[in-house]
Amino acid sequence: MTPSLLQKIAQIRSSAPATRRAILDLILEDPDRALEESFEQLAERSRSSVPTIMRTCRDLGFAGLREFKLALAQELALGGSPLHRRVNIEDAADEVVSKIARSAAASVSGVRGQLDMQVLEGAVAAIAAAPHVDLYGAGATSWFMANDLQARLFRLGLSANAWADYHLQQVAGAAQRPGGVVIAISHVGGMPSLLDAVDIARGQGAKVVALTRPGTALAAKADFLLGLSVPDDAVMHVGIDAYLTHLTAIEILTVLVAQRRGEPAVQRLQRAREAFQRHGIDATTHPLQSWDGGGINTGGRAS
Repeated sequence: MTPSLLQKIAQIRSSAPATRRAILDLILEDPDRALEESFEQLAERSRSSVPTIMRTCRDLGFAGLREFKLALAQELALGGSPLHRRVNIEDAADEVVSKIARSAAASVSGVRGQLDMQVLEGAVAAIAAAPHVDLYGAGATSWFMANDLQARLFRLGLSANAWADYHLQQVAGAAQRPGGVVIAISHVGGMPSLLDAVDIARGQGAKVVALTRPGTALAAKADFLLGLSVPDDAVMHVGIDAYLTHLTAIEILTVLVAQRRGEPAVQRLQRAREAFQRHGIDATTHPLQSWDGGGINTGGRAS
């Protein structure tokens, strides 16, 4: 039987040089924490250096810390219970809270190491300059992400539409033109109708920004691939890790596009905020609609 990654670490530990042994000991002692840490944090804790961390990863058969972390995350995902990949059935409530919070933090902190900055900057430039942006989502979670990003881009002054219906995605793709951008969001990255819509948009000269896992069919069609890998979820096909990493990437895109568009985008955001404060449903001066009496609910006063 092929040994697990943690078993392999334990096997090579005894023959490893002292500095690398300290790194391996920390991983064996608390693999969850090692999964969360950066090169620098792990090097500081083990009193070694980033190059030593890299050499240790290569000793284990990985190109670097990123590849090692993905393999470790996959192995840890096989543990736990059907409730959550980090949680055991017998865990107390405080352990459940701690493990899920740490798992979520590790997912978010891993985004930086997976994003190619040159590709990201190219995607931001294309989106910021696009005459129109279409957003496609495949599945409930991806559709939510597409809709959220559409609202953000619209507030920045961009012409943007999010499409959930597969037929309308293809119609929108046919209406694209050179300079336009399609943002396709799918963790799985293999929905045939979504791929067809992307092909149609590319045929019209649009650029494709894909938020998906590396190696998927969607990734292969992207002009700008924002590739994010996450461990498998114990409950759902697309779980909380994919949700959090995609939401983090969307926040990064929003801020960078706003920076690229400059002062006009900042002013639009400020005006929207002021409008919400004056007229929003959460304002104390805004009366709530009442469906009982056909009038306005004024907190007990006659309308």
